[in-house]
Amino acid sequence: MNTAGPPGPTDSDGLDLIPFRGVRYVPERVGSLAAVTSPPYDVVVRPDGLHHLESADPHNIVRLILPQAVSPDTRNALAADTLRRWLSEGILAPDEIPALYVYEQRDGDHLQRGVIGALRLSEPSERVVLPHEDVMPHVIADRAGLMRATAANLEPLLLTYRSEGNATGTTAVIERTVKRPPLLATTTEDGFAHRLWSVTDPAELAEIRADLAHHQALIADGHHRWATYLRLRSEQPSPTPWDFGLVLLVDTARYPLRVRAIHRLLHRLPVPDALAALKGSFRLREIPGPLSQALKALADAAAHGNAFLLAGAGSFHLADTPSPELLARTIPTDRPEAWRTLDATVLHSTLLEHVWRIPEDAPEHIAYIHDAAATVAKAERDGGTAVLMHPVREEVVRDLARQGVTMPRKSTSFGPKPATGLVLRTLAD
Repeated sequence: MNTAGPPGPTDSDGLDLIPFRGVRYVPERVGSLAAVTSPPYDVVVRPDGLHHLESADPHNIVRLILPQAVSPDTRNALAADTLRRWLSEGILAPDEIPALYVYEQRDGDHLQRGVIGALRLSEPSERVVLPHEDVMPHVIADRAGLMRATAANLEPLLLTYRSEGNATGTTAVIERTVKRPPLLATTTEDGFAHRLWSVTDPAELAEIRADLAHHQALIADGHHRWATYLRLRSEQPSPTPWDFGLVLLVDTARYPLRVRAIHRLLHRLPVPDALAALKGSFRLREIPGPLSQALKALADAAAHGNAFLLAGAGSFHLADTPSPELLARTIPTDRPEAWRTLDATVLHSTLLEHVWRIPEDAPEHIAYIHDAAATVAKAERDGGTAVLMHPVREEVVRDLARQGVTMPRKSTSFGPKPATGLVLRTLAD
């Protein structure tokens, strides 16, 4: 076991990424690596998806990130017991040498590479890691309970930074590393091919650390986990392993991410009631299906202003061209214009708060779902309303984050997201 403490902080005000002893599945002890991985916890939203992952392999990582029990305390204790058992039985095992991990995802022509490591946590005022979305306290409390019980970072956040695009520093190490045989390679059922390498050479670790020390990062995925890291660090006397959190850092100058929308499901609002409340304030048009055609109509409308696609009750309706008077009355004026004109801002400040009067942080009223087809299917099944969104451009997200302006919660979905279960970080070491 490595008993040396973590490296001291760098002299820079930028990112400080250090190696750790990654905990990984032992391939001989599981059916396949693909069968034990999972999407991030907040993407596994449907019970059928959860059950599918649980049945894929008895050791699927979902049993750690989303344990099933009646109470939160019981769920967290179950996850902690499961992690301890898998470690003692050799299902999971820590690597012998602390490392940074080069991680590659490929989907057809789309290639993404980055570095997984333990990132020193920084205060929001330091502007090293930039959030761009608000968070929900109950989700932070849920994730904090799980992390406390397991004493582990079970899945990495996705952070992005932008280099000059040159093949130097971190990029140079990545490109040298991917020429070597990987630690693991697998293809998950969504068609993504994943490969993972370890970087243990002191010179290469120093090269990465020195390069990243000159950058700040944008949280692409994992705002609630980042907020949870900060909460848990505040509970511990520093220095401790809680001063660091597990992240994947991707240079979007080299590997641009995809940006998708996160949709809303309004459980208790039938489509006819939703449409009736919008009459006179939005232009409403019924759009013929299928879903792909309706989403194209949404994209066309969103190019000219705020637009939303309402689905359920066997139909699609496009709501666009909101009343300027309604927007002036309901949108806060103390934010930049780019924020005031976001679809997510209009949805939360105008539609949810003033028109439909639906609390945005009440799970019994609203769900946030990444997949459009799943959102529509659940609205059809339950009699609610699916509100489908068009994605915002990454430049807008980054510009607002640099101004210190956060977008409404669940405004964007950056990807591809790292698969959960390829490498974990335990804090007991």
